[in-house]
Amino acid sequence: MVRTQSEKVRRLRRLAIDLLLAAHQVDCGSCQKYLNCELQSLKQYLGVEDPIVERRGKLLPLNTTNPLFVHDPNKCVLCGRCVRACWDLRGVKVLCYQKANNEFYVYTAQGLSLAESGCRFCGACAEVCPTGAIQDKEEELSKGKNRRAALVPCRSTCPAEIDVPRYLRFIRGREYWAAAAVVREKVPLPLVLGFVCEHPCEMVCRRRPVNEPLAIRYLKRFAAQHDTEEWKAAAVPAEPTGKRVAVVGSGPAGLTAAYFLRLKGHGVTIFEAMKEPGGLLRYGIPSYRLPRWALERDLGEIYRVGVEIQTQAMVESTDQLLAKRYDAVLVAVGAQKGVRLSLPGADGEGVMIGLDFLKKVNAGEKIVLGGRVLVLGGGNVAFDCARTARRLGAGEVYLACLEDRESMPASEEEIQEGEEEGVVVLPARTATRVVRERGRVMGVELLKVENFAFAEDGSVELETVEGSEEVLEAENVIFAVGQAVELPHGFTLSCTERGFIEVDPYSLATSQEGVFAAGDAVTGTSSVVKAAASGRRAARAIDMYLEGTGDLDLRLAPAQFQPKFLGSYPGFAFLPRVAGKRVDPQERIAAFCPVEKELSAEEAAYEAKRCLECDLRIGITPVKFWSAY
Repeated sequence: MVRTQSEKVRRLRRLAIDLLLAAHQVDCGSCQKYLNCELQSLKQYLGVEDPIVERRGKLLPLNTTNPLFVHDPNKCVLCGRCVRACWDLRGVKVLCYQKANNEFYVYTAQGLSLAESGCRFCGACAEVCPTGAIQDKEEELSKGKNRRAALVPCRSTCPAEIDVPRYLRFIRGREYWAAAAVVREKVPLPLVLGFVCEHPCEMVCRRRPVNEPLAIRYLKRFAAQHDTEEWKAAAVPAEPTGKRVAVVGSGPAGLTAAYFLRLKGHGVTIFEAMKEPGGLLRYGIPSYRLPRWALERDLGEIYRVGVEIQTQAMVESTDQLLAKRYDAVLVAVGAQKGVRLSLPGADGEGVMIGLDFLKKVNAGEKIVLGGRVLVLGGGNVAFDCARTARRLGAGEVYLACLEDRESMPASEEEIQEGEEEGVVVLPARTATRVVRERGRVMGVELLKVENFAFAEDGSVELETVEGSEEVLEAENVIFAVGQAVELPHGFTLSCTERGFIEVDPYSLATSQEGVFAAGDAVTGTSSVVKAAASGRRAARAIDMYLEGTGDLDLRLAPAQFQPKFLGSYPGFAFLPRVAGKRVDPQERIAAFCPVEKELSAEEAAYEAKRCLECDLRIGITPVKFWSAY
């Protein structure tokens, strides 16, 4: 009797799988779901080879018109999972059963696009589809390090791995302190990042193909500005370990490392050569980009947890610190030295180095510029110099760089804002000499660049256009063509050929026992958030060196409820981005006021609601194949 029932069950199972396969196209070898397909797994489990039910082709068109997802109705087996996910799990109620050519399939009512139907683009349908009838576009999945990273690219692309969707939900709920706390769990500089982060997260935001990416940096700034600091009760140092760490440099890498090491219970002292802390955050970034009150507020938290900062304290050697019984030293001095090109006439009055120029301006020194200024360089520092020159009263400001307009290393918004303020960009140019008359700068001779490449040693190999010489008149020239590391002679650390500190790629340990390095001094010029992420890595390595666990995970914000019910939102896909409105250019260059207009509480909540909440998809329990058992 038992045997008869088993045979009957087998036959029914076989019939069920044959019926599922009857109208399913045979393309396993080329299918994106190959080896990750539940139907394929069932075939293997049941030992199904040739179907006993006659196969037929649906011959329905492949739909690739929607952003993010591909619909292939020929692969649909009408299991109904996607419909249940859309209606019951997410409450959006967009997907339904349709019929064409006497074949049923799943798509939207009236055959409208996902956007027109009110889709929230959460991806639950693609996550639960067993066959790939609804699946992610391959180009979307290729953006991350792996599939999970690709599904939440804002979080995985952030150098500091800040949980972006989590703090956006807090902003939507107007719990700004919790949103700021989520940022502080990874970097103790939320206001600084809110103003100057290069926001690579926005470049990969999955809403970008739908209409416009989320204004993630603006929302981070808004949350940090309206932080009511309930998280402080959780941000307290652990019991003292008796270990002492010296940090050389108070830029983003040094501040971040010091903060997390202090929370681990170690005594931390930062040594800063300048008059005030902050490194290039204070002396290298103009105040219209990073208001000093924002830097001071973030520094306040570093002081609050007990980090000691000694200013005007030049460290001549790491041996000096180890002799004072510091158990570990972190060198985070940055790439603080500007580069001057070896051009005829480049030395003398009227020619400045970009970083030196910015340091003097940010320190409050008075600088008088002539009527026309030429900045050489195409990065963000070059634009900082050019835009600062406009604010100091320069009548005309030109910026010449090797790269063409599309390849300039400066961010697109930096270029746009500079051009709005009257900076004239001269792409694909190289300077050959500074023209002087009786010692005074009269201009710079430029050549048009046909092509260029950087050699391994950092030198530039140029191809120029013959006969393209021109002299651009200028009274002042500012070199912003790169930055280098300048270590005191007493730092006997191994360096690369390009002068950066050589470290173990995993531990960030240098050639000297007990000495570590992080930030731009190791990598060369990078962004603030990358430097901060490097500082956090160094803190983990140093904590482990001091016999700690290396665990820097904090929980400053509450364990947030992860909503599964999104609800219907007609027109959700078409919600426009509201952030990014700029102050009038003439008003900007008249003073060092911020460039962007502030968001209101309503605008911030609205912008946060535009989030697709991609991370909710990760919370759906993944399918286990029979082989997993």
